[in-house]
Amino acid sequence: MREGAADLLDLPWERPLATWTESDLSRFRIRELPVGPSRHLVRFLATDQRTYALKEEPVEVAAAEFAVLRHLERLGLPAVTAVGLAEAPDRQSTILVTEYLEFSIQYRRLLMRFPLGPGPYRDRLLDAMAWLLVDLHRVGVFWGDCSLANTLFRRDGDKIQAFLVDAETSEIHPSLSNGQRDYDLDILVENVAFGLADLGVMQGRADALDDAIEAAETVRSRYAAVWEELQLEPDLAPGDRHAVRARIRRLNELGFAVDEIALEPTPGGDGAVRLRVAVANRRFHARELQRLTGLVALEGQARLLLNDLREYRAWLEVHEARGVSEREGADRWRREVLEPSLASLVPAIGPGRDPLQSYCDLLEEKWILSEAADQDVGLGAAMDTYLGLGAPAPEAGDD
Repeated sequence: MREGAADLLDLPWERPLATWTESDLSRFRIRELPVGPSRHLVRFLATDQRTYALKEEPVEVAAAEFAVLRHLERLGLPAVTAVGLAEAPDRQSTILVTEYLEFSIQYRRLLMRFPLGPGPYRDRLLDAMAWLLVDLHRVGVFWGDCSLANTLFRRDGDKIQAFLVDAETSEIHPSLSNGQRDYDLDILVENVAFGLADLGVMQGRADALDDAIEAAETVRSRYAAVWEELQLEPDLAPGDRHAVRARIRRLNELGFAVDEIALEPTPGGDGAVRLRVAVANRRFHARELQRLTGLVALEGQARLLLNDLREYRAWLEVHEARGVSEREGADRWRREVLEPSLASLVPAIGPGRDPLQSYCDLLEEKWILSEAADQDVGLGAAMDTYLGLGAPAPEAGDD
């Protein structure tokens, strides 16, 4: 077991997971959470601080899945965190322990809260699936069973972030061939179509199957657009620094931090150079927010929070008629804007929701009200309206 999970050592690992009862659980309690179709038993154990997912599976399968999840964690990619393995050689089985993803939501719960059929949240969810597969393929991970059911989602500012949950069929390679990527993408499109069609049937929609197939096919084009952007290697005139800056800016806007830049002569001998850019994971804005404020946020949240921070810093400079440093602006935004807002939001949203996401929702409410009024209504008015509506969010409420 990993550091911080010492309480787990007292559990009855020598017995099959199906036989565990409340009396066996020491400081834990069984938590009932929805889980997608699984070949293996999955149970959730909770303390006041965190929730663990336990899955019993064959020894080799569990070891391989654990290795994939640790690999993704080292690379900072979106997946659940592997905590440990408890092997029972006499039964040829192993219990894989992962940490349940805080503030996460399953696709059915997310989409069932909106009008039937297409809409912005479904589009964001399909974008999230495409982005997740791009993330995996960039580092040589073949998923093998990509589906909505094997994924958890978190709202991420004005976007949705997808996290890999089930890596039973995943494989790590130095890199993937085009054939491997295409095959994985085919699996994803087929499974997304199945998941959306199943949801449409639950909603009583007559067009469920045709609409699901059409929507799932868009994942292919969404994936291709991001993949092609990352593979782009434009030929530039020597010394065209603006084109280099524009390329870096575009990648940063997509969330990618740039690790390396290389300018190589083109084969034509005309003096042109080819721009090659190596990118890291999608944490550009998240890293910048953490550097300035110490806050740990998802990438989409960080982008919105940084915009709010910069807007407040600009207002301070006008209001106080002086320059305000980056550090002072960040410190004052956190102390004078964010923290007082969270103090009002947290009692309204309760413990099951992400406070930073609720602040992003507040900023969205402020934008909507300001657009309607054709002027900035201010954060206070937005807070009154948002709380008056009950601090709504698609992940809030009962299933």
